[in-house]
Amino acid sequence: MNENEWLFIDSGIHSPEYNMALDDYLLECGARGRKQPVLRFYGWNPPGLSIGYFQKTDGKIDFEGAKAHHVVCVRRLTGGLAVLHHNELTYSVIIPEDYPDMPRSVVGAYRILSKGLLEGFRALGLNADLAIPENKLGSSHSPVCFEEASWYELVVEGRKAAGSAQTRQRGMILQHGSIPISVDEDELFDCFHYANTRLKERAKRVFSNKAVSLENLLGREVTLDEVKKAFYHGFEKGLNVTFHPLTLTEEDDKEVRALAKNKYATDRWNRSR
Repeated sequence: MNENEWLFIDSGIHSPEYNMALDDYLLECGARGRKQPVLRFYGWNPPGLSIGYFQKTDGKIDFEGAKAHHVVCVRRLTGGLAVLHHNELTYSVIIPEDYPDMPRSVVGAYRILSKGLLEGFRALGLNADLAIPENKLGSSHSPVCFEEASWYELVVEGRKAAGSAQTRQRGMILQHGSIPISVDEDELFDCFHYANTRLKERAKRVFSNKAVSLENLLGREVTLDEVKKAFYHGFEKGLNVTFHPLTLTEEDDKEVRALAKNKYATDRWNRSR
């Protein structure tokens, strides 16, 4: 296979700890020698709140509030702020740092990989653009990822429509992100601590002005299969690649489940900051 032939896996709907473990495992497989890029699609059941690798939880994340909505909190390998994963398509890309024409900077890699997202939104008939923030120094201190668009994230009609995060380890890049189909704002904001109700309601208003879901944009119900099809072809077109199926073996699945249990399901990892 040449450099324009990638692997693709739709791993289906799994628990938050399994989802983060599988991204971790695919990154490790690349570090061990499988240098062929991988695009993965996945979903969440129960819903998950993924916490950024460096993000503090004490006084920020309301674990009891999340539990009341049956949301499971899990810490990601990647940085950034917390993201609620419920009715959405989640993607991940695992690719070597030395992949041809891949920039060495995080922002540069976002620019390249976000072309797949851009074409996915366009396939749904939406006029999407890549965000170029004018002044990140003025960003809010909100713990919510979708309240601000970072470099080369996707915006539609001036509002953030997809959020991504990235890490580089052992010669590999992992970028994963969330494409919300719909958002329950009460569920989202109950996952965070606020000093009082007034501040919480203000945060909701700010969020509504800065973030948007596919159903809001399209004004209709949207199916997960429809979104998968659009973004599968979006990544094909945007990155000029052809996909070949990747299937997990029983041994792969066993290793992922062990990693999920021993790392991503533990307070030692999830509440480490």
